[in-house]
Order: sequence, then C-alpha cells, then structure tokens
Amino acid sequence: MTNDNLSAEAEQVIEEIEEKNVDFLRLQFTDILGTVKNVSVPADQAEKAFTEGIYFDGSSIEGFVRIQESDMRLKPDPETFAVLPWRNTDEHASARLICDVINTSTGEPFEGDPRYVLKQALERADELGYTVNAAPEPEFFLFEEDEDGRATTKTNDAGGYFDLAPKDLASDVRRDIIYGLEDMGFDIEASHHEVAQGQHEINFEYDDALTTADNVGTFRTVVRAIAAQHDLHATFMPKPIPRINGSGMHTHFSLFQDGENAFHDEDDEFNLSETAKQFTAGILEHAPALAAVTNPTVNSYKRLVPGYEAPVYVAWSDRNRSALIRKPAARVPAASRIEARFPDPSCNPYLAFAVLIHAGLDGIERGLECDDPVRENIYDFDEAKREEYGIETLPTNLGEAIEALEDDEEILSALGPHIGEKFVEAKNEEFQDYLVDVSQWELDRYLETF
Repeated sequence: MTNDNLSAEAEQVIEEIEEKNVDFLRLQFTDILGTVKNVSVPADQAEKAFTEGIYFDGSSIEGFVRIQESDMRLKPDPETFAVLPWRNTDEHASARLICDVINTSTGEPFEGDPRYVLKQALERADELGYTVNAAPEPEFFLFEEDEDGRATTKTNDAGGYFDLAPKDLASDVRRDIIYGLEDMGFDIEASHHEVAQGQHEINFEYDDALTTADNVGTFRTVVRAIAAQHDLHATFMPKPIPRINGSGMHTHFSLFQDGENAFHDEDDEFNLSETAKQFTAGILEHAPALAAVTNPTVNSYKRLVPGYEAPVYVAWSDRNRSALIRKPAARVPAASRIEARFPDPSCNPYLAFAVLIHAGLDGIERGLECDDPVRENIYDFDEAKREEYGIETLPTNLGEAIEALEDDEEILSALGPHIGEKFVEAKNEEFQDYLVDVSQWELDRYLETF
C-alpha cells in the first residue's frame, strides 16, 4: 500500500531497504566543525523518517543550540541512500541517509546546519543562472596501531609518489577502500600513493557541489572504517608528521550555465572565460578569510609553509603549483575549471565549499579583474620580488585567519549569523588553548638549556 505522503524517491529507498535486507539506518548530519554525527534507527522506521522526520536533542551537538531551544528534527534526503559496505552480509546490512536539520519550532531549515549553508550558496549561484560543480582530491595518511589499538605515526610502507608494491604496502588497503566507495555509488577517477611515506590520495569524479560535499563526509568515514579492518588508522589531519608534506584537499570548481561550461573560452590564452577569471579574483581577494574555514585547525598552518608543496601565496597560475589557485589543463571544453589548492581535509566540506562559492560569486557580481598568472615558481621569490608582483601570503596561523574572517563581512555573512558566531567562538577557543600549551619541541629545545 502506497503512502501518499511519500515521494517517489523515498518509496524507492524503502523498496531497496527490503531488497537488501537492511535492518538499521544511520541518519547522518554534521556539526559545524565537520564531525559526522548519526542517529541509528531500525529500518522499519524509514517511512516515519521520510514523512515525519526523526527528533533529536540539538543541544548535545557542537555549536548547534542552547538547552532551552534544543529540539531538532532530521529530514533524510532519499538521494543519499547507500548501503554501508563494511556492515553488509547476505542476511543483514546497515545503510545511511544524509539528513537536513529542521528547526521544530518553526518547521524551517535550521540555520546552524552546515548542509543548509551550502544550499544557500548554491541558491545564490542559481539566481545568477549557474550550477556549481566540484571535485576534491582528499589526501590522508595510513598509520599502524599499537598493541592497545591506538594510533601511532608509524607508517606501514616506504612508498613515495605513484610508487607501486612492494614499497607501497597499502595498495591492498586502497583497493578495498575503492571497492567500498564504488559499492556506495562513487565513480573513482584515480588513486595513488602520495609524496610522503604512508600518504595516499583517492580522487572521485566531478559532481554537483552538494553531492560532492556529501561524498567527502562519506569518503572520510569509509576510509577510516576499512583502514581499521586492516588494523591501520587513517587520518585526515593536515600535518601529522613534522618536516614532510602534509595532506591537502585540492578542490576543482566550475560553473555551468544552460548546460555549457561557463568557465571555458576557446579564444582565451588559458581557455578561461571572463566569468572564470572573475570567480578566481573573488577567491583570491577573500583568501585570508577563507583560510579560517578551508584550513580550520591549528595544525592546518603547519602544512601551509613554503617548501612542502602547499600553497601559501595569493596568486594563480596555469603552470606551477606554488600558487593558491591553478588552472589545470583541460582536454575538452566541459573540463575547463580552476583548482583551489589551499583547502585541507580537516575542513567541514559544506562550509568550505559554501565560502569558496560565495567568494567566487562575489567576484563575478562585482566584476573583479584577475591579475596575470604567475608562471615562475613563487617559492623561489624573495620578499622584494613578491612585493614587486603584489603577491600576499595566507595567514600564518589560525588566530590570524580568524581575525581575517571577522574582518571580512562577505565571508562571515556567507556562514550565516548562527554558524559565523559559533565557528569563530570555537576556533578562538582552540587557538587560545594552543597558545597556552607547551609542546614537546619546546621541552626538547629549552628544558635542559635554560
């Protein structure tokens, strides 16, 4: 019997739940810091979840609401249904649905929901006639666990960039991760060992920005779960090992209009349209404030130093990777895009994509002009030459980035008043906690010297 309150997509999900012997559903959402949360319900509650939603206490989630206004409701998005590959047997399976968070007192989307913040950015793009596509390249490390099952920083291989087994001992783990992702509907473009020992990258295909943000959260969950099956710990911490390359999440963007790539111009030297250059100029102008969201941890700024393949210079290039934004080569017009190279995988993908999109759209709306690309290796520039080119740098620590965010009305307003306030509050607290701590480096350096 069909429930008239169910959408066709929701009915299809319920049929899949029965066909695949799903007995539990994980209703997922994220807090403002990007941590995936979930409420687990029996699969027979699926119809109720779709028609009424599932209620939870929002006051227990980081940055959500105060205790006196705590009732929240999860509204599952049927387009995000996927069976979890590591909990799937012939007789039993678990599945996940990504949810929007609804404020029960108003019935409206909760403004503190990061997914809603990204939807607002995409609405702005839609009003200008654009759809937004994105493709991230999240990097991660695989570390061995100790006898108590705790993570170490000991890598289980000695591989380097694009190495093959036997040096790349984690190739079997990557293979299982890819199989798991493909089972959940991912189109995997490529995977390889990255530059540092124990470091890996798996790239998935371009998609609309909301689906892509959903996929980043899923990706991190799958990588961790399957690594754990191999007695390894997967971490997306930007810089877990000193003095080697950290992990980034280079993110490619393009805008489409009426089915055509609005970033492509066949007659331009770089095959970039004026729209693409304005979008790029917007990101470059707002880069210091963006860093607070795209690189949101104290540790993020240990990666953003010259000499370790992480961009710190606010410029763009069509050739080298030392600039903040690169224009990758494109074989066909539909592939013309820009690559923001500064985000890292510790970010909340919904918030990071949202602020990057708002910054780019601001560039389009204001008709910002993009400077010429810098084709030399900026790492080789001295300070005088950087000044000659007018090249600024990203903030050097989280505290500076938060100050830049507070001073940038465009980016702060992109987060909305609720998340803007809570995010700044949480990150200021994190930075202050870091400032009063004493590191092992300081003890090794000074304890016996003074």
